[in-house]
Amino acid sequence: MQLFAEFKAEILDSQHPEITEENCVSEGLSAAGKLHHVEIYCSDLGKSAEFWGWFLSELGYKELQKWPSGISFILADTYLVLVQADKKHCDSPFHRCRPGLNHLAFHAASRRQVDEITEKLRARGAVILYDDRHPHAGGPDSYAVFFEDPERLKVELTCGS
Repeated sequence: MQLFAEFKAEILDSQHPEITEENCVSEGLSAAGKLHHVEIYCSDLGKSAEFWGWFLSELGYKELQKWPSGISFILADTYLVLVQADKKHCDSPFHRCRPGLNHLAFHAASRRQVDEITEKLRARGAVILYDDRHPHAGGPDSYAVFFEDPERLKVELTCGS
């Protein structure tokens, strides 16, 4: 529970002073099982930080920490970390079809937000995946945009099932 105390002191007290460790546990809001954070190693931290900083700010994330080899962004109690990979590991590019992580999916507030961010992604020159089936590439009940980050990691912004 030490991590909760540190998180509360740094973030929650200023934004949500009503949230305490006790009422989180007593109201069934325990963090057990929820995603805590994602850490992405980047071949070009500057390029990735600019891209992810823009995208995450559109979803309400704020910059949490910044240091010479990394940066993190937070929304509520989940955060995303970007770290500059060691040069010796940058020769082998990421590919989502290899064993390991395929993509990250984020909830959109609405279909309108999916549409707005899709247009902003296009204006930024981002690669939109499955463009011929957009915005239903995830199926007829799905409303989403699938795109690549600078490392070619697939990212999904979805409003639907």
